[in-house]
Formats: sequence, structure tokens, C-alpha cells
Amino acid sequence: MEARILALGVGLCLLTVVALGVGWLVEPDLTALFAAMTGLNLTVGRAAGMSFGYASGLGHPAVISSNVLTETIQVLVVYPLFVLSWNNLVDVRYMRRLLATMRQTAEANQSRVARYGMIGLFAFVFLPFWMTGPVVGAIIGFLIGLKPRHTIPTVLAATYLAVAIWAVFFERLTALVADYGRYTAFGAVLVVAVVALALRSAQLWRQGHRREAMR
Repeated sequence: MEARILALGVGLCLLTVVALGVGWLVEPDLTALFAAMTGLNLTVGRAAGMSFGYASGLGHPAVISSNVLTETIQVLVVYPLFVLSWNNLVDVRYMRRLLATMRQTAEANQSRVARYGMIGLFAFVFLPFWMTGPVVGAIIGFLIGLKPRHTIPTVLAATYLAVAIWAVFFERLTALVADYGRYTAFGAVLVVAVVALALRSAQLWRQGHRREAMR
């Protein structure tokens, strides 16, 4: 099952790359915006990607569809890789650190989600807290024993609903602070996201250092 999910994710990823390549030849400026929005989503998070999209003048259809596609691909690629590596069926040495970090975060939230099953998983992915994204949610689904046919639809449904709500929020926020500059909202979101990433990285480093000291 996980191999088929991975194949679907890789297929969507390749189609996206091809579409961006064609778009670069036809509409390079517009394609650059989509590429930047995708890159921000992958490296900083959904908030940065979506706020940049609205600051750049893109509308709901473009911002929502782009971020939905990006997060869907993340789930369909990373989730099966995690499960397959867990079962020692694939070697993911180049992603080991990333998967270890996600596993650590998932395990820290596992007990809270397990208490409510699929409803808890939906709430975990949907609620706008740091590190409650779809990939970590999918890994939690695996850790608490949910089957892929339950985990994937639950995680993606919560993700799509969250993206739609964030879209309304960021569009209005961008319009509200437009007098201070079109990228004001994006800049504020980026600063908050970077600080949150730095704090999270420091927390994970301290936890890892503490575990090493206890060995």
C-alpha cells in the first residue's frame, strides 16, 4: 500500500516539475511566483507560502490550489517513505535527520491524538499550532495504528480545510496592511515563522543533547 502511495506522490511531483518547466517558457514571471510560493511552503511553512502568494497579487484559486498540491505531495511522499524505512524496506540515509525530527515531534504528540483516534488526528492537523502539519499528522496516524486508508483521507481533509480558512485570513490581512507595503503581511509572517523555527530547532537540540548525556 505504501509503495503505491509513494508512486502517486512521486508522479504528482514530476507532473508539477514539468508544469513549472512549461510555465517558465510561457509565463516566466507568473511561474516564478508559483515556484517561490512552493519553496516557501516547503522550507518555512504554509503561512509563509500563502502570505507571499497574496502579497504578490495572486487570488484564491492560485494560492489555494498551489498550496494544496504542495502539501498533498509532501504527505504522499514523506509518509510512505517513513513507513517503509520503519519497516526497513527502503534506505533513506539522505532523509534520516528529517525523518528523525518528524518522528520525535510525532511521538511527543502521539498520546494526545491516540485518545481520540481519527477525530484527534483531524484536529491535530487542522488546528493552527506549530508543527501540527499534515506530514507529522500522517506519521502520528501510523504510530497510533491507523491504516493508510484512514490516515491519508483524514490528514488531507483537515489540510484542505485549514488551507481554505488560512486563505481567507491571509487575503484579508494582506489587504488590511497594504497601506504599509504590499509585502508587509508576508514580512511579518516570515519573521514569526523563522523565529518559531529557530526556537523549535533549539528545543530539539536540547532534547537530543539531554538524551545523549543520559546514555
